Amino acid sequence: MTAVAGPAAAQGSTPAADAGAVQAGQSCTAADLGKRHPFIKSTEVAPTITHFKGWYVTEGTTGSHSVSTNTQTSISVSVGLNGNIQGSFGKEALGMVGASLGLNVQVNYSSTSSVSDTVNWNFNQPGYYGVYKGTKKVTGTYGSLNCNRVLQGDGSWALKWIEGADTGSYTTYTALEEGAVRCEDKVPANSIMAKAQRLLDCGSATATAKHPAGPVPSAKADKARHEAEKAAKTEKSVKVTGSPAPATRTALNCQPGAYRIDVPGKVLNWSAPLLANDGIRLRESNWTSAHLDNWRLCNVTESNGVIEASLWNWGNGGCATIPSNIANLEQAYLTTATCGEDDLQRFYIYRDVPGSSKIGLQNKYTGSMLGHDRYADGELIRQFSSGRQDGTGTYTLTAV
Repeated sequence: MTAVAGPAAAQGSTPAADAGAVQAGQSCTAADLGKRHPFIKSTEVAPTITHFKGWYVTEGTTGSHSVSTNTQTSISVSVGLNGNIQGSFGKEALGMVGASLGLNVQVNYSSTSSVSDTVNWNFNQPGYYGVYKGTKKVTGTYGSLNCNRVLQGDGSWALKWIEGADTGSYTTYTALEEGAVRCEDKVPANSIMAKAQRLLDCGSATATAKHPAGPVPSAKADKARHEAEKAAKTEKSVKVTGSPAPATRTALNCQPGAYRIDVPGKVLNWSAPLLANDGIRLRESNWTSAHLDNWRLCNVTESNGVIEASLWNWGNGGCATIPSNIANLEQAYLTTATCGEDDLQRFYIYRDVPGSSKIGLQNKYTGSMLGHDRYADGELIRQFSSGRQDGTGTYTLTAV
C-alpha cells in the first residue's frame, strides 16, 4: 500500500496530530528562520517476517511447543542519516507517519534483530507449520518545511513556511506479532500470516512426507533469508554515515563582500578556529580577530528563493563544514576544513524579508539546522535536527 501527500496535507489524518502542525504556506517569524519541520511525502506498508522456523507436529505431539526460530529479516528504525533518532526532527516525522496511517510505529531507535527468537505456541492439530514473528515494515520519504521570505502577488514580501530543499527516507515498523500457520490454513491476503505461509514449502515432498516432530527445513525461507541479507549488505554499503574526503576545488567563485554572522542584537558572532581540531565558536570581534570572524559566500546558487553557498573564512582560508566522522550525530559541531566539492560544506540560507539581514542556515548533507546551546563566549556552533526552538538558530548576516 502506498500513499502520497503534499506538504500542506501530509500532517496525518488524526485530528489530535494536526492541531499544532506547521503547514506549507502558513506565516512564520524571523525567530523561525533557523528551524525546520518534517512533512511526509510518501508511505509504504509491507508485511515482513522477521523470525521463522518450519515445524512439524505429529499425532500425539500436539499441544504447547517452544520453538527457537531463525532471524529472517532485520529491520531498524532510521530517519535520513540518523539511525539513532537522537533529535526531535526524526521523532516528529515518525509520529506523523503513525498518525497518517493509524498505526503505532516505533518512534525511538530499535531493531528487530535484538528481539528474542523463541515462540511459545499451542498446536491443536498435526501438520506442517511455519512458526513466525512478523511486523508491518513502514518505509517512505519525507520533506522539510523551512521558514523563508516569499514574494507575494501584490509585490510585498512575507515570511512563510515553504518546502525546503532537504528530503530523505525513513524506515520503521509496528509491534511484532507471532504465531503459527499451516499450508492448508485460509488466511487474509497481504497479511503477516500470509507472508509466513509463503515461506513454507507447501506441496513439496518435505511437507507431505512423514517426518518426526520438530524442525523442518524450508528452502523457500532459506532463499528469502539469503536475499534479505544480501539486500541489507548492499543498503549498508550505500548508506554512508559520514562523507568521504572532499575532492579539492581548483578555485572558489566567491562574492566580493565579506560578512560577520552575528547573534542578532548582541556582540558575539561566528569565529573560525585557528587549530584544526577545534570548531567554529561564538566570539567577540576585536583587533585580535585576524579576519577569523569574516566570511564570504562562494559558489552561490539560488532556487525557489533559497540560497545555497559555501562559507569561506577569510582568516584561515577554510570552508565551514560538519566533520564527516560525526555528521550523523545530533549536536555535531561546525568547523572549517580545506575547501572541496563536498555537500558537508554546502549550506542553505533562509532569509528574512528585504530590509532585514536575519538568516537561518541548514547543512545540505545532514539537513540539520545550525545554532548554539547558549549565548556565551566560546560556545560552539552545532547542528540540531529541528533547529533551536528558542530562536537561537537565527543569525544576522552583517556586511563588513
